[in-house]
Amino acid sequence: MKNLVKFTLITALVFTACTGNTTSTGLDDDNETDNSNVEQGTTMPEITDADWSKGNLESTIILVEYSDLQCPACKSREPLVEKLIQEFGNHIRFVYRHMPLSSMHKNAQKAAEATEAAGMQDKFWEMHDLLFEKQKDWSDLSNTDFIETLATYAEEIGLDLEQFNSDLESSEVEDAVDEDKEGAIDAGVNSTPTFFLNGSKINPKTYEEYRELIRQAIEA
Repeated sequence: MKNLVKFTLITALVFTACTGNTTSTGLDDDNETDNSNVEQGTTMPEITDADWSKGNLESTIILVEYSDLQCPACKSREPLVEKLIQEFGNHIRFVYRHMPLSSMHKNAQKAAEATEAAGMQDKFWEMHDLLFEKQKDWSDLSNTDFIETLATYAEEIGLDLEQFNSDLESSEVEDAVDEDKEGAIDAGVNSTPTFFLNGSKINPKTYEEYRELIRQAIEA
């Protein structure tokens, strides 16, 4: 399948988001009711077996993240996601989808394609984690240098390099990323990271707010 390190989180932290041309909280600070954490009327493409998932893959409670591997806000949100999976992994399915903001992150598209290419050797999550870990090292590289760097990452996680390089340039991995991106646009996603819980876009500000929304979904 498209299949955790421990971090200490400050639960009062307000997380930011990357948008097409700026950085903002991506949250509506004017709304203070519980309903402000859920946006009504927003939908996203259905989950399929092709989605990269963690947790309980049979669960009907599904948390989806649209993310950009070059987005600093997405990297900063990774500890929160992993903590949620650690706490609720037996009860929820976490799905990762691509939303590379290529207008501001020049290597985001190719980074997403690299995870798909790694996924063809069952190493999607290993490449995903390594790209986030080393984000500062590759974000400003030229395309040529980034391709060479991806080859070293592929070797680091034990991929067949010849197959990886071939898959990286294939239409199959490009189409997989583009399909996620098109679905995100259709769902009204314009910043990363963006989360959906059971098909509804959610805007929690803290880990505790994420946790409460998931707990409510489990108990519903």
